[in-house]
Amino acid sequence: MQSLPVFLALTGRPVILTGQGEAAEAKRRLLERAGAIVVREEDADARIAIVADGDEATVARLKARGLLVNATDRPALCDFTLPAIVDRDPVLIAIGTGGASAGLAAALRQRLEALLPTHLGDLARALFAARGALRRLWPDSAQRRQAIGKALAPGGAIDPLGFDPDVDFWLSEAPDAMVGELYVLRLRSDDPDDLTLRDARMLAQADRVYHAVDVPAAILDRARVDAVRIVAEGLPTEKSEGLTVWVGI
Repeated sequence: MQSLPVFLALTGRPVILTGQGEAAEAKRRLLERAGAIVVREEDADARIAIVADGDEATVARLKARGLLVNATDRPALCDFTLPAIVDRDPVLIAIGTGGASAGLAAALRQRLEALLPTHLGDLARALFAARGALRRLWPDSAQRRQAIGKALAPGGAIDPLGFDPDVDFWLSEAPDAMVGELYVLRLRSDDPDDLTLRDARMLAQADRVYHAVDVPAAILDRARVDAVRIVAEGLPTEKSEGLTVWVGI
């Protein structure tokens, strides 16, 4: 990754916006939608700034004050970039290209807008409201994560892309957590795009990933950040046999 995606809580916070025209107005609408207070360059309390006309002198002045700056259409001058956004409040999906192509980010956003149902926000709020019930059903955090992962999986009880997922109904059925298992994933290539849907899902749900030393980092990155990676001896590593990953659930 060339940058770390973050979500900034801007409600009630001042953000400097400079420049005129359509680009500046678009940034103003975005900031106001996020609850920010748009202020002038002279504001002493702001810590973030957007230079909508990409003016280098303005960028230099603001950076000299210690602000993080976005310069429109000038990725080399940016401390952060603004992604294309799919808004299913409180679910936000951000698509960034590191300033390489705003058009590509916009095209991906349009695809996701068509794919993701409007009820995603309702599902997120229902899961938040159900936190107490989830903890009572599964006091162990690993079991709770597995149960939620199983329910949210394709075809699961509350599949986010399914028809009207109902969290209360799911919990009233007293669902079981996923039974612990060891899943063997034999890689056909070093390309993570060659993973089957099931392989990718198991990697994403794994608590532990046992792997040969030469399994590519791009494959292991498909597992959760907090999943334990364990280099295991005795796993087949010959290309003719296929790289092997053991996924512990």
